[in-house]
Amino acid sequence: MAEHRRGANLPSIGGFNRTVVLDAVRRSPEGLSRVELAGRTGLSAQTVSNVTRFLIEAGMIVESGTVVSGRGKPRTILRLEAASRYAVGVHVDPAIVTYVLLDLAGTVVAQSTTSTPSADDPAEVVRTIAGAVDALVTGARVDVDAVLGVGVASPGPIDAEAGVVLDPPFLPRWRDVPLRDALAGATGHPVLLEKDVTAAAVGEMFLAGESAARNFAFVYFGTGFGVGLVLDHEPVRGVGSNAGDAGHIMVDQGPLAGTPDGSGTRGEVGAAVAPDRLVQVAAARGLDLGPVSDAASVDRAWDVLAAAIAAGDEEACALAADTGRAMGNAAVLIVNLLDLDRVVFGGPFWSRIASAALPAARSAIVDSPLLVPKHPIAVEDTDRGADVAAVGAACLVLDAALSPRASTLLIRR
Repeated sequence: MAEHRRGANLPSIGGFNRTVVLDAVRRSPEGLSRVELAGRTGLSAQTVSNVTRFLIEAGMIVESGTVVSGRGKPRTILRLEAASRYAVGVHVDPAIVTYVLLDLAGTVVAQSTTSTPSADDPAEVVRTIAGAVDALVTGARVDVDAVLGVGVASPGPIDAEAGVVLDPPFLPRWRDVPLRDALAGATGHPVLLEKDVTAAAVGEMFLAGESAARNFAFVYFGTGFGVGLVLDHEPVRGVGSNAGDAGHIMVDQGPLAGTPDGSGTRGEVGAAVAPDRLVQVAAARGLDLGPVSDAASVDRAWDVLAAAIAAGDEEACALAADTGRAMGNAAVLIVNLLDLDRVVFGGPFWSRIASAALPAARSAIVDSPLLVPKHPIAVEDTDRGADVAAVGAACLVLDAALSPRASTLLIRR
């Protein structure tokens, strides 16, 4: 494990203007000239010159060829140096912990998993995660000093200010685990702790295009059902950073209602689509996904369901469609409440049923008689794959270090 500490706070690249320039370059894979940067950011030519000089010296952008545009001398093109900095993302799930290493462009360059350690001994949790983080960075042959930090996505509730995982219902032995500071001490990296649904939404926002990232709901289907929200390019965290607990939204569950054991009959979407319950629903419909007794066995059963969907099994596809429809019925209420134009579905359990579940979810939203907005609603899968929460956790670090925030311009007393 790391033997030295690089501080508790994320490293700053030096103020609002630098983040504005770097963000503009990051969002332009084809590169930008200094003149284009000035036009796009509204900064003066002298400020752009000073900022780009700093970023080039820091190795974060590079001069990459020239272009001729009309009269005058050729313009030098600036591009992001993606391999100059990295971020680690960690997703704590009841069954496994997923680790990803992202470069500055948000590309996954390495990933790994470990079994989720019991929180009976918080020190074991920290040792396991810290060891896996160090192994991930070392295995990728990345300079440890190029790692900006570690983002951790955990089921809620969390105490974001204290950096503590409180008492997630799907991690019954994880109670008051001081994960952030202990992990920072063990790895030597700054650590950010975020609720999993918010981390997924941040990842989607950071890696999406400008228009797609402005306002959307991220419907997250993992061991539990939640919704991450982004409004005007800002994630909605709430007073205690635990926003997104949407499982108690009451919806028409359709064929999922009341089967197989009466659970979910109150109309709560979270109870209706709980993965362990859906395995029981599958058995009642004659689709054997295997026995379930814990989080790991539910995960294995979901692999069986995914294989059945891929093989075109009618019952498997119908179950996935019923699940997507129930989630869509919940999402349309959120679309109405916030007047959104985009809903993104993702998460470790969603990705394995998406081919059959997404069309049903889309129809449930855009064809709903309850839908209020008259503008088009885009309903789509995330591009981040099953590891969306881990990718999002790493993007927390990239976003905190690299994205411009108007609040940094405010004078604080």
